[in-house]
Amino acid sequence: MPVCCVISEKIICMHGGLSPDLTSVASVIDIERPCDVPDRGILCDLLWADPEGDVQGFLESDRGVSYLFGEDIVNDFLDMVDMDLIVRAHQVMERGYGFFASRQLVTVFSAPNYCGEFDNDAAVITIDDKLQCSFLIIPAFGK
Repeated sequence: MPVCCVISEKIICMHGGLSPDLTSVASVIDIERPCDVPDRGILCDLLWADPEGDVQGFLESDRGVSYLFGEDIVNDFLDMVDMDLIVRAHQVMERGYGFFASRQLVTVFSAPNYCGEFDNDAAVITIDDKLQCSFLIIPAFGK
């Protein structure tokens, strides 16, 4: 599977989040494959980093791997790569999706009632040819 993808040079998608080592989109291309997921570095962070509203810059995650990153990191990264949006997953969202950093990042979570422990809806994002995003919501079971 791809580590991340770029849509029309304006939207970047990944499972987790941003990395202090991610200095360009070309940094992703340079990841040697196949490989095991390392404990640190770009690949680890693309899979496991999370946005956090109370964080400035990068902060080590309490998950024990990767980082939390703030709105400033989202803004700086999008400016650096001349893109408009980051689409990611990796965190349960009550409504299936949630925005961060003035709608410059969206988390899309597509597993309703995650692990039988959450009452979350799921969502699927659709991006049209004008790069407009819409969401299909899959209600949690029992709602």
